[in-house]
Amino acid sequence: MNKPIFIVAEIGINHNGDMSICKQLIDIAIDTGCNAVKFQKRDIDLVYTQEMLDSQRESPWGSTQREQKIGLEFNQEQYSEIDQYCKEKEIEWFASAWDVNSQKFLKQFDCKYNKVASAMIVDTNLLKTIAAEKKHTFISTGMTTYKDIEIAIDIFKQAGCPFELMHTVSTYPMDFADANLNMITTLRDKFKCDVGYSGHEVGLAVSYGAAALGITSLERHITIDRATYGSDQAASVEKGGLRQLVGAVRKIEKAMGDGKKVFSEKEMAVAIKLRAHLDWGKDL
Repeated sequence: MNKPIFIVAEIGINHNGDMSICKQLIDIAIDTGCNAVKFQKRDIDLVYTQEMLDSQRESPWGSTQREQKIGLEFNQEQYSEIDQYCKEKEIEWFASAWDVNSQKFLKQFDCKYNKVASAMIVDTNLLKTIAAEKKHTFISTGMTTYKDIEIAIDIFKQAGCPFELMHTVSTYPMDFADANLNMITTLRDKFKCDVGYSGHEVGLAVSYGAAALGITSLERHITIDRATYGSDQAASVEKGGLRQLVGAVRKIEKAMGDGKKVFSEKEMAVAIKLRAHLDWGKDL
């Protein structure tokens, strides 16, 4: 039997800068049986242009993009609190860094895993910084070509860093018709590595399909309420849906079996009954 799918509850920035909400989301991940929670870390002055940061955007934190971006970022003290809380609750946490400075910041917490966001898979300096840590890394593949993926894989292989790809379609929310789940098999066959799925769709059906295709990891954004302020909230899963997702994935894993044809004892009892009129089974 294959190892269980590693289920990641992506908190991302759905905490909206509020530690109370953040801890509630961590608790939801624990209560529903997820294996880890994940965040996003950015140095906004490196990730965004000055022009963009100065532009108008109404949010709970003010009227500019800068105020909104700052409001969504946790600082040193808050990440230390996350680290302590997750240790107390015995759940793994990690984050996708969007720049080298943020990856260096995260290194102090010695998380077990790293993550490459789809947006950052083309940043070779960041990839080299992550790969140098030699921690198991989940690499999302949205908005990429095969060449982009090949370059990323080469960096991780040269560094001797374990990794797995994650099939991703980077639209928020993703239309189910765009999921292209057969790419999971394509990536696995082409690059000879484990492949997971990072979903941004509304609902759970696509994630079930991914689980049935043999993924090794599954990542979904989570939220307390999909109507909450935030760009990722609509494509996120609330507690009830997350509980349903995790439970169904574990059932799908068991239901997949080993692919070997077996005439079981349970079937034999039925066969004897249904084939009695055929004078069948005397020599069994």
